[in-house]
Amino acid sequence: MPALEVLLIITAGLLFVSIVLSKVAVKAGVPVLLLFLGLGMLLGSDGPGRIYFDYPWLAQSVGVIALVFILFSGGLDTQWTEIRPVLRQGLLLSTAGVLLTALLVGALLHLVFDFSLVEGILVGAIISSTDAAAVFSVLRGKSITLKGSLRPLLEFESGSNDPVAVFLTISMIQLVIAPDSSPVALIPAFVLQMSIGLLVGVLGAELAIRLINRVRLEYDGLYSALTIALVLLIYGGAALLGGNGFLAVYLAGVLMARQDFIHKRSLSSFHDGLAWLMQILMFLTLGLQVYPSRLSQVAGTGLLVALFLMFIARPLSVFAALFFEQLRLREKVFIAWVGLRGAAPIVLATFPLVAGLTQSGMIFDLVFFIVLASALLQGSLISPVARLLRVFEDNPQPIRSPLSFVMQDDQISDNLIECSVASHSPLCGKQILDLNLPPNTLIIMIGRGNDLIVPRGDTIIEAGDRVLFLARPEVSLKIRTMLEQQSM
Repeated sequence: MPALEVLLIITAGLLFVSIVLSKVAVKAGVPVLLLFLGLGMLLGSDGPGRIYFDYPWLAQSVGVIALVFILFSGGLDTQWTEIRPVLRQGLLLSTAGVLLTALLVGALLHLVFDFSLVEGILVGAIISSTDAAAVFSVLRGKSITLKGSLRPLLEFESGSNDPVAVFLTISMIQLVIAPDSSPVALIPAFVLQMSIGLLVGVLGAELAIRLINRVRLEYDGLYSALTIALVLLIYGGAALLGGNGFLAVYLAGVLMARQDFIHKRSLSSFHDGLAWLMQILMFLTLGLQVYPSRLSQVAGTGLLVALFLMFIARPLSVFAALFFEQLRLREKVFIAWVGLRGAAPIVLATFPLVAGLTQSGMIFDLVFFIVLASALLQGSLISPVARLLRVFEDNPQPIRSPLSFVMQDDQISDNLIECSVASHSPLCGKQILDLNLPPNTLIIMIGRGNDLIVPRGDTIIEAGDRVLFLARPEVSLKIRTMLEQQSM
């Protein structure tokens, strides 16, 4: 066993190489998951690293935990004002679209290859979810912004279709193990699981907001630890109650993003960094689990299924799900093309391994090959397809305001409070000295008409003034509440 110091240096080296690879991937315009997976494969049994790793349960556990934090971070970064107009379309893609994709791929594997119908649908369910993170890493690298509602629609689809794919995968595994089970029983099970996931997500978001705002921690860094505990609690609670934990954590993130809470910006940045760390850990682990020498055995089947998925199953599913939606033809074509497969399918491919299905090894290798083919073929052509279909806008580099450099500091921006003084407000007509402000609170600026006033103790607040407060996080909530009460 290597010494601890050696293990730490190796870990640091892997993280450093992964970070450098992410920059290379952005510049090259390819999904970063390809390079992370490639690094894991190089370290594995068939690569120069010669690290023996054949632990499906560990790979699955790492993948599930990583997906939990990736989904929560995605939800926390979601702008509800952008998602609301595409909510129906996103739900159609993440439910009907996922189901149709699974059925079409399952039919192909059953009719053309030596798969039973249930096994074929199992593979289809595993590869039915999309990974928008891979799409937007390519688009950002090429400085392309999608027009209209395409970006929020694809983001919402990728965040909301994982729970459905997980349910279908687990259900198909159960049908393979117990062929006499009735598929009709899956309908109430689906409703129950999603309902529990929704309920736990809503309650978890409310609990998180209340705790973060009221716990009054002495050290700012503990808020990050608190949110980690809350995310694990939401996922574990939903799963323990028989619900969909992935849906619960994603929904909790979306609902939390709609509300104000202490250190919101810094916590969002923390979870974004944590999500990237989880992606690196997950892809390295999954790369170790695969044996590249076995991929050649499924290359023919994998390539045919990947092409069928890209050119037939995904487009048919998208057009069927969005048949009655007011989207242009070229927008639907682009949505169909950017259905990249990424983290979720590889993680779901470990489920048959853990369950001990007869063809589980071949299924894992097949899914892995399909994901690689999807990322290589679709990922490298996203930018040209976006330009060909004219669904992009070139990103000009905006000139940053000097104020934005100041407001970039989360501590400052989170603690600034601005209010307008009404004529009936208790603030009106009083000197600053007489306001009886909470401790650690300052009035740093007053806007009066077109003038800015530097406040002093004897400065009198007048009706119509715009007052800018600076306060500690634990005090800022009291001030907001006080101002809201005075404005009523």
